[in-house]
Amino acid sequence: MNKKVVYSMTEGNPAKLLLMFTLPMLIGNLFQQFYNMVDSIIVGRFVSANALAAVGATGSLNFLFFSMSFGISAGVGVVISQYFGAQNDDMVERSIVNGLYLLAIVSAIMTVISVGLARAVLVLLNTPESILEDAVTYMRVSCAGILAVAAYNGIAAILRALGDSKTPLYFMVVSCFINIGLDLLFILGFQWSVMGAALATVIAQLIAAIGSFIYAYIKIPYFKNALYKLELKIMIIEKCFTLGLPIAIQNSLIAFSCIFLQRVVNGFGESVVAANTALGRIEQLVQQPYSSLGAAITAYTGQNIGAGKLDRVKKGYRIGVIFVLIFSLIMLIPGQFFGKQIVGVFVQDAEVIAIGARGFAITSWFYFMLGMIYVARSVLNGAGDAVYSMINGLMEIAGRIGFAVPLTKIPMIGMWGIFYTTGLTWALVGIVSIARYKQGKWIHKGLIK
Repeated sequence: MNKKVVYSMTEGNPAKLLLMFTLPMLIGNLFQQFYNMVDSIIVGRFVSANALAAVGATGSLNFLFFSMSFGISAGVGVVISQYFGAQNDDMVERSIVNGLYLLAIVSAIMTVISVGLARAVLVLLNTPESILEDAVTYMRVSCAGILAVAAYNGIAAILRALGDSKTPLYFMVVSCFINIGLDLLFILGFQWSVMGAALATVIAQLIAAIGSFIYAYIKIPYFKNALYKLELKIMIIEKCFTLGLPIAIQNSLIAFSCIFLQRVVNGFGESVVAANTALGRIEQLVQQPYSSLGAAITAYTGQNIGAGKLDRVKKGYRIGVIFVLIFSLIMLIPGQFFGKQIVGVFVQDAEVIAIGARGFAITSWFYFMLGMIYVARSVLNGAGDAVYSMINGLMEIAGRIGFAVPLTKIPMIGMWGIFYTTGLTWALVGIVSIARYKQGKWIHKGLIK
C-alpha cells in the first residue's frame, strides 16, 4: 500500500501524530466555518438582521436532518480505521463500498423528509412570522443538498480513517473560495437573499465531494480496488450501522435539545434570535480546534484499538486534555474583552451586538468542559462504545431542557438564561463523558477481535 497517501498512527510519538493530524483538519474546518460565516456576514450586513435571524432559526433543524448522514459517516470511518489498524486490506476495501452504499440510502431518505417538513416544523417551533418565509426557503435549499454534504463528509471520514487529514483540507479550501464567489454573485449580484446563501454552500460542498472522490480513486489503491468488490456485504453494513446509528441518534438528540432551546430563544424576539445566531457562528469557530482534535483522536483510537495497543489510546487521551486546556484558556481573552468587536463583524444593530457580546462572555467560561466532551467522546467513539453515544445525546437534552425554562423564568436572569443553559449543558455532558472514559468499558468495545 502506498505509504504516501495512507498513514498508520499505531507507531511513533502520539503527541506529534495527533498534532500533525489535527492541524490540517483544523485548517479545513476553519475554512468550512469561514464560508458559513461569510454567508452570515453577507446576509446580516447586506440583507438585514431579520434575514440573519432566519438563517439562524434553521440551524438546529438542519443539524437534525443532517445528523443521520454525519453519524453514518462517523461509523464507517471507525470501522475502516479499525480494519486498517489490523492490516486487513480486503475488509478496508469492502467497508469503503458498503459504507458508501449505506450513506447514500440514508441521505436520500433524509433529504425527502427534511424538504417536505420544513415549513411545518418551523411553524411548530414558533418561528417569528417576520422571518418565517426566509427560514423555510433557507432550510429547503440547504436540506436539498444533504446528499452533496454527506458525500463530502463520507469520503473525508474514510480518508481520515486511513490517516490522511490533508486531502479533505485541500478540497475544502477550494470549495471555500468557490462558496464566497457564489455568495457574492447570488446575494449581491442576483439579489437571491437567503436562498443564494444556501445554494452557494450546497454547490461548494458538491464540488468538494467530487474532487475528494476523484483524488481518492486516483491516488489511494484502497478506493480503486474497492470498485472490484461492489457486492453487498450485510455484515459490513451492520457494523457501520451499529456504530453509526448511535452516533447519529446522539447528534439527533443534540439537535432536538438545540431546537428546544431555539424555541425558547424565539420567544424573546428577533434581536435575541439574531444575537444568538451571531454567537452561534462564533462558537462554531471556537469549537473547530476541539472538533479537529476529536477527529484525530477518533482515527488514532480506532487504529490503535485495531492493533491492540490500549496504552497508546490512553496516552492520546491525556495529550488531548492538555491541548484542550491550553486552547480554552487562550479563548477566555476574546470572550471576556472583545465580544462587541467580534459580534459586530456579523451585524450592525447595536442592541444585537450588546446581547451577543454578553452571551459570549457567559459561555466562554465553559469552553474547557466543551473541549473535554470532544476528547472523551472521540476516544469512546473510536473504540466502538456505541452505548455512550446515546448517553451523550440524552445528557444534552437533559441539560438544555432542564436548564433553559427555569433559568429564563428567573427575573434577574431572564434571556441571559439562554447562554447559561448552553454553558451548563456543556459542563454536564463533559462531566458525564469523562466519567464514562474513566469507567474503562470502552476497552472491550472494539470491533476487531
